Amino acid sequence: MTEQTPTMPADHRELISDLSGIVCDYPNGDPEDSLSILAYDAREVLDHVDTPEGRRERAGYTVLLHATCWYVAARLFSKAMYTSYTKALEGFRATLDPANCTCPDGSHPKDGDPEYSVGVGVSLLTEAGRAEFVEDYGIDDEELAAYDCEGFLADLADEAAARIREAYEENFGDIDVSHLDARYVRDGGGIDVVALQKAVRHSSEGNTGPVALWSARRWLSGQVRDEDRLGLFLSLWMGIDQSYAGLPPSYARDMAAAVDTIGLEVSCDHQRHPWSTAEKTVESRYRAVIHLYAPEDHPDTPVPADLASRERWECPVQYAELARSAKKNLEGWRVMRGGGEEDWEV
Repeated sequence: MTEQTPTMPADHRELISDLSGIVCDYPNGDPEDSLSILAYDAREVLDHVDTPEGRRERAGYTVLLHATCWYVAARLFSKAMYTSYTKALEGFRATLDPANCTCPDGSHPKDGDPEYSVGVGVSLLTEAGRAEFVEDYGIDDEELAAYDCEGFLADLADEAAARIREAYEENFGDIDVSHLDARYVRDGGGIDVVALQKAVRHSSEGNTGPVALWSARRWLSGQVRDEDRLGLFLSLWMGIDQSYAGLPPSYARDMAAAVDTIGLEVSCDHQRHPWSTAEKTVESRYRAVIHLYAPEDHPDTPVPADLASRERWECPVQYAELARSAKKNLEGWRVMRGGGEEDWEV
C-alpha cells in the first residue's frame, strides 16, 4: 500500500474480522448481537441514502446483508432479526431502480464466497476503504463503479430478502407433515412403529425432524392406541435426542407441547428401567424399540430379559425420565440458536 492511500478505519477492520468469523461459521462473539447491529446500522443509512455518503453505504451494507443472510437463515431463530434484515433490505430495494443500470452485459461483480464479500462490503462503506480495496485487488474505476450499480444492488437485495422470507417460514411457520400419515398409519388406525424407527434411525436422510414432528402431533391429537403410545413417544424422544444441531421453533413448539403432557411427579419401586440399559447409540436404541414391537422379525435386543416386561417399559417413571432429558435438549436448542421466549413459545 502506498503512503498516499487512505487507510480503512480501525473499527471497520474489526467489523471485517467479526463478520468473517460469522460467515465462516466460527463467530468470535455473539453472532446475534453482531448481526443485529449490522442490520440496525444498515437501516440508519436510509435516512441519508440520497447523499454521496449514503449511496456508498447503501452499496456496502447491501453486500454485507447479502453475505450474512445465509447465517441468519440457517443459524439464528430470532423473529426480530428476520424483521430487521427484511426492513433494511426492502428499504434499500425501494431506493434502487434496475432500469438505471448502464453496465455492459456480464460486467456485474460475480457472487464471491461470503468471507470475500464481507471484506468487499466493509470496504465499500468509506472512501478510504474503497481506495484500499482498489489498491489491494488492482481493480479499475469501472469495476468499482459496478458495485454501486442499482441493478446489481437490486439483485442482491432481492435475493437476500427472498432467502430471509423463505427461512422465516421454515423456522417459524407451520410445517406440513400430514403426508406422513400415509406412511406411518396402518389400516385401522394403528401406528407402524417399526417404520417410524427406521426413518428416525437414518438421520442422514433428513428424516429425523419431520418424523419427530409428526410423532409429536400424533401424540397431541390423541389418535394413539394404547399399545402404540410407548413406541410413538420413543420415536419423538429419539428425534429430539438425535437432532444434535437443534431444530427451529417451527418444529420445537409441538415437540415441547407433547413432552409437556408427561407427568414428572411420579415414583415407582423399580431399580432400573429398560431404556436405561440400551447403550446411548442410535443403533442400540433402535434395536430395543423394534424388538419390542416386532420381536419375531427383530429378535436381537440390548435390553436384559429381566427388565423387558411391558410393565417396566410403560412405567410412568421411565416416561418422566425421558421427558426430563427431552426438555433439557429442547432448552439447549434455545440457548444454542438464540431468540427470545416469544420466538419459541408453544
